[in-house]
Amino acid sequence: MTRPARGRLARYGFGTAQSDGGSRAADLLGPDGLGLWRIEEQEPVDERAAELLAALARAADPDLALRQLHRLVEAERRSVDPPALLDAVHADPGLRRRLVAVLGASSALGDHLVANPEQWTVLATAPDGLAPTADGRLDLAAAGRLTAATAPVAVLRQAYRLALLRIAAADLTGGRGLEQTMAALSALADATLAAAYEIAVDELPAGTPRPRLAVVAMGKCGGDELNYVSDVDVIFVAADDADLGVATTVAARLINVCGLVAWPVDAALRPEGNRGPLVRTLASHLAYYQRWARTWEFQALLKARPAAGDLALAREWIEALAPLVWTAAERPEAVSDVRSMRRRIIDNVPPKELEREIKRGPGGLRDIEFAVQLLQLVHGRGDESLRVPGTIPALRALVTGGYVGRADGEALLRGYRFLRAVEHRLQLQGLRRTHTVPTDPAALRWLAAALGCTATPGRSAVESFRAEWVAHATEVRRLHAKLLYRPLLESVARVPADGLRLTPEAARHRLEILGFADPAGALRHLQALTGGVSRTAAIQRTLLPVLLSEFADAPEPDRGLLNYRQVSDKLGSTPWYLRLLRDSGPVARRLARVLSSSRYAADLLAREPEALRLLAEESELAPRTREVLCDGFAAAAGRYADPEQAIRAVRALRRRELVRIACADLLSRAGGLAPRPERGSEAAAPLADVTGVGTALSDVTDATLTAALRTARAAKPGPPGLRFAVIGMGRLGGYESNYLSDADVLFVYDQPAGADEQAASAAAHGIAEELRRLLGVPAPDPPLGVDADLRPEGRQGPLVRSLAAYAQYYARWSKVWEAQALLRARFVCGDADLGAEFEALIDPVRWPADGLSREQVVEIRRIKARVENERLPRGADPATHTKLGRGGLADVEWAVQLLQLRHAGAYPRLRGTRTLDALAAAREAGLVDPADAAGMAAGWTLAAQVRNALMLVRGRAGDQLPRHGVELAGVVRLLGRDDPGEFLDEYLRTARRSRAAMERVLEA
Repeated sequence: MTRPARGRLARYGFGTAQSDGGSRAADLLGPDGLGLWRIEEQEPVDERAAELLAALARAADPDLALRQLHRLVEAERRSVDPPALLDAVHADPGLRRRLVAVLGASSALGDHLVANPEQWTVLATAPDGLAPTADGRLDLAAAGRLTAATAPVAVLRQAYRLALLRIAAADLTGGRGLEQTMAALSALADATLAAAYEIAVDELPAGTPRPRLAVVAMGKCGGDELNYVSDVDVIFVAADDADLGVATTVAARLINVCGLVAWPVDAALRPEGNRGPLVRTLASHLAYYQRWARTWEFQALLKARPAAGDLALAREWIEALAPLVWTAAERPEAVSDVRSMRRRIIDNVPPKELEREIKRGPGGLRDIEFAVQLLQLVHGRGDESLRVPGTIPALRALVTGGYVGRADGEALLRGYRFLRAVEHRLQLQGLRRTHTVPTDPAALRWLAAALGCTATPGRSAVESFRAEWVAHATEVRRLHAKLLYRPLLESVARVPADGLRLTPEAARHRLEILGFADPAGALRHLQALTGGVSRTAAIQRTLLPVLLSEFADAPEPDRGLLNYRQVSDKLGSTPWYLRLLRDSGPVARRLARVLSSSRYAADLLAREPEALRLLAEESELAPRTREVLCDGFAAAAGRYADPEQAIRAVRALRRRELVRIACADLLSRAGGLAPRPERGSEAAAPLADVTGVGTALSDVTDATLTAALRTARAAKPGPPGLRFAVIGMGRLGGYESNYLSDADVLFVYDQPAGADEQAASAAAHGIAEELRRLLGVPAPDPPLGVDADLRPEGRQGPLVRSLAAYAQYYARWSKVWEAQALLRARFVCGDADLGAEFEALIDPVRWPADGLSREQVVEIRRIKARVENERLPRGADPATHTKLGRGGLADVEWAVQLLQLRHAGAYPRLRGTRTLDALAAAREAGLVDPADAAGMAAGWTLAAQVRNALMLVRGRAGDQLPRHGVELAGVVRLLGRDDPGEFLDEYLRTARRSRAAMERVLEA
């Protein structure tokens, strides 16, 4: 009894698709078929048969390859005497490999060979051992020998099929890579167009002059990236009006011939599309593109290439339109046009095919092509190396030029090659135009095999294909969104083309136009940043035109460029820096805004350049909560046993948080650059106003003091049970810190029961002194001064007091101004119970139940007048001094604090440390006229905003708003205003109203 045929033939892959047990394959291979298989013995008849069976087993579809081979042999036996195919296949391993690969991958080409059984010879190895040429050239002579037809169109059709057969064989056997295959198919299209052109010209009536007509390849053909089955996009160009009539006849016949021979010719990319004339003159084309063309039409011209006819005229046409192509991106709507066109393409894909579309669907070929073409349109204006028609060469040029990151570029190239390989195999199977992955299991198995996917333990070949497809599509989609929607694109597109070419002459001229005070110095910075041929220099050449425009909007462009160079010098060699600026959202423009607007932020970034990563994420520009900061600072300090190392780590974190807050503040009024809260994010909202800034800065100071106190206590532990607390005063206590505020504090301790009072006092002093010392150690970050001058008796009094000593002092000797200072007192860090006890101790002092006596009110007025007269700096302008000037911070704060001292005992809602909250409570309680409350709130808010802005702009403390100059312009820009004069008038007007309201409150 013989073993089932399936047992042995299944090892070769036969019978899998039909599930017929291999009986069909046995019939085709047996004595009545090809004579390669002994049915009884279940083995090949000889070694040559075994080699052919092994070749069939390697085909994408062994059953299809076997059936087609059998049909081809039978057809040859009927028409050729003597038949030679099987002997040639046995004798020529190259022919065997090429023929079987074609038969197993393309039923259409197999059918063609069966219909023309003598044409397999074009796949035979040449006498010199070389594979047949597969470069897309037409061999009309060979086609004439291998077909009985003599008509030019019929011969051309046969020549096209023979060339296509050779290209497919080389592609399927690894003789050609993807790029070579696409180039060969495009060359074949060129040759076919040229042959059809000659047929059309030869058919003209005798005596008709030969027209000057150019056939310009567009689309995939123009980009030398044609696939197996596609329309060939062209545009027809006539030299002048005299050629139009004949040229139109030739063009129409060319389209007809190509349709009969190979594929449809699509001329819809011409001006006005199918509604426009088939052929236009060069002058007519130029007039149309100058006046009427839309962005997508210029995008299409990126792939224009001479293909047939008058090639010199085609080159002249391309050269004439090039200046229009390379300025199209400067149109205001250009970038959005390309993006919306891509969205429309996706919208037009039938929903049931969307996920299977490898060309038009998300993560498909169009995603790659649109991203590359938009980058070409924008950056190619200044970089001629990007002016290439093909997607792969353009992508490589974008990577080389630094416009696309290496990893991103490689991912897109891999995705493009994979998707094109899938497209080629799908189309080659039936020579049908398709871009949809099939759903049929057998078709999927064939596709996976044709692509070389193999099964692995636990995963079939189809599953391997799907996994690879999903991975590529996901990455392509991500990179498409990253590149196509890169905010830098709009910025680069707005820069004139001349501004993208940073030659010394062009750069100097542009710097003068942009308003740089020292163009020569700025040029030296540019040369230092962009000199050489390194990738870093290439990326800088991409970024700088945009950054220069941003710097030019600032009052001091030179300083912005200098700051940028300093940051670049520190980070230029790090792999992430320039990639972050180029690829990550609005980082580049945000950095330019920060560096050109603020010396304070620029100095911080110079010390901590890696902090600019914060500019990349919206959530990173939201201030951290007090709890998060305290935990993080404490953890950083806890990593070190040495107190100075511990505090150094804390101060580094503080510096980073100051960068975060300053950048968020600087960008909050910068239009599209402003950080926005992310949906679903649990992070705090971006800074919205000056109170948010004050709270964020106070929280950072709280966290710093908390970590410093823990470190100081670890270094100076003191007696067991010693309780110690830090009380915030002044702006820290009121959550109204500014960028350069000291930490106004009081230190309080409570000795453990039974402990020596003197020892406890000495230990508490040691802790306080150690805390101040640690925070005062010189370091490369903004200092945090710890100021305890608001303690009882000021500098003459002890630095630290016990809770009992505070109680005794405030009960016996406290003055009204000390009660006023305590209005902002709050617990900051240390022993929370002790902090609560201290607050309970001072509450009756700062919120007296009976309010103030007349004498105390008069005393407060007297002190206010004295402060105003004596503390205002000499030469200061009281009208524009934000702190002590008329209607400024001090005016409002004294008025509010007087209201608190007088009425907080009776109105609990007044018992807060924040100025604006207390003012609002006083208004709601009817203690102040609503108009006066609004006037003082506006005055305080504007003065606080200006004071913060002055510190950001100058990089040092300052309370005086200048009446002219770059600092005033910088403040105005930072606050989101336009005209310095108008802003100054607004400030003076607001301050006058605030002053008048304050006077009414103090005199009430």
